[in-house]
Amino acid sequence: MFEILTRLPTDPILGLLNQYRDDTNPAKVDLGVGVYKDETGHTPILSCVKQAEQQRLTEETSKVYIGPAGAMPFNKLMTELAFGHNHPALLADRIRTVSTPGGTGALKVAADFIQRCQPGAVIWVSDPTWANHSGLFKTAGLTVKTYPYYDYDNQCIKFDAMCQTLAQATEKDVILLHACCHNPCGADLSPTQWDKLATLISQTGSLPLIDMAYQGFGHGVDEDAYGVRVMAASVNNMLLCSSCSKNFGLYRERIGACSLVASDPQQADTALSVMLYAIRCNYSMPPAHGAAIVATILANAELKNLWLEELALMRERINHNRTMLVTHLHEQKVAKDFSFIAKEKGMFSFLGINEQQVQQLKQQYGIYMVDSSRISIAGISHQNVDYLARAIAAIL
Repeated sequence: MFEILTRLPTDPILGLLNQYRDDTNPAKVDLGVGVYKDETGHTPILSCVKQAEQQRLTEETSKVYIGPAGAMPFNKLMTELAFGHNHPALLADRIRTVSTPGGTGALKVAADFIQRCQPGAVIWVSDPTWANHSGLFKTAGLTVKTYPYYDYDNQCIKFDAMCQTLAQATEKDVILLHACCHNPCGADLSPTQWDKLATLISQTGSLPLIDMAYQGFGHGVDEDAYGVRVMAASVNNMLLCSSCSKNFGLYRERIGACSLVASDPQQADTALSVMLYAIRCNYSMPPAHGAAIVATILANAELKNLWLEELALMRERINHNRTMLVTHLHEQKVAKDFSFIAKEKGMFSFLGINEQQVQQLKQQYGIYMVDSSRISIAGISHQNVDYLARAIAAIL
C-alpha cells in the first residue's frame, strides 16, 4: 500500500528552522518561527507557570482520564477569560467549552463539528491567513474560499472589499476571523469594524468561527477579546478556538479550548453532545497537565496578577521591537516607508519585500524569514536590530 505514496514537501517554516540551525554565520537572525523569545533569544517558562506546576506536583493524586470535555475548572475559567464574567451569552447559559490539544486541536474539533452540522460547508478564510487553516478545514471535508483582507501595497485592511465578499455568504457558510494579532499580517480589525462585521454576519446568518491564538498580545486581555464578545452578543450561533500556547508560554503542553455559543441552553447541550462525539472519534481525551496549570493560575488572584504582569512584559517587548525596527530602518534612509510595522500588533508582520530579496537576506546575511516576507517580531533584539536594518537597506 505504501508504494503508491509520494513524498510531501517539508513544512516551509520547519524547513527554514533547519536551515537556520545549520547556518554557521555568527550574526544569523531567526525571524521565521512564531514563538515568543526574550532579549537573549530564549523562550522562558513564566514564573506563574513554575509556581502553578509546583502546586500541581504537590496536589495531584491521580493520572486517570479527565473525559472528552476535559477539566471543568479550566473550561469555566477559559470561557470567562474569553467572553468576560458578565457577558449576556454566558449569563443566559448559551456557551459550552471543551479542552483541546492546543489551538490547532481546537480548530480541528471545530472543523469536525461543522462537518457534522453541514457536510462540505463553505468556510471563508482571510487572504492571507495562517498557513495551516486551509489544510485543517479541507481534511475535515469543508470547502475553503477566501475573502479579501490585507492590502499588501498600502499595508492596511481591505475592509470594504471584505464586507462586500462576506455579504454574499449564506446561512450555510462559516466565516473564519482572527480575534487579534492577525497571523500573518499583524493588521487587526478596529472595534468599529468589529461592530459593523457583527451586524453583517448576523444579517447573513452565517456561522462565525473566531480563532484567538494571541489573547493579551495585542492591546490587553480584555481589549483583544472585543471582537469575540461583540460577535457573541450579536449572533445566535458561534464558535471560538482559543490557545494557551503563546499567552501562557505553554507551547509544548498543547492546551487550548473550543467554545460554542448556541441560541439557548437546550441547543447548547445538543451541540455539545455532537462536539463531544467528534472528540471521542478523534483523540478521545485531551491532555490534562496544561489545563491544570492554566486553571491554577486563573483561579488564584496572586498568580493571575503575576501572569498579567508577565504577559504585559511580553506584549510591551514585542511592541517595542516594532518601534525599534522602524526607527533603525529610518536611520538607514531607505526609500520605503516601514512605519506600518509599528502600527500593527502581535507576533508577525509582512516586511513587504519580494521573494528574491528574502533569499538575498538569507544567503548573504543569514537572516531567515518565510518567502512571503512575514517576520516574527520577537526574533528582533537590541543586539541584532542594527545588523538587520543595515541588511534590509542593502538589499533594497
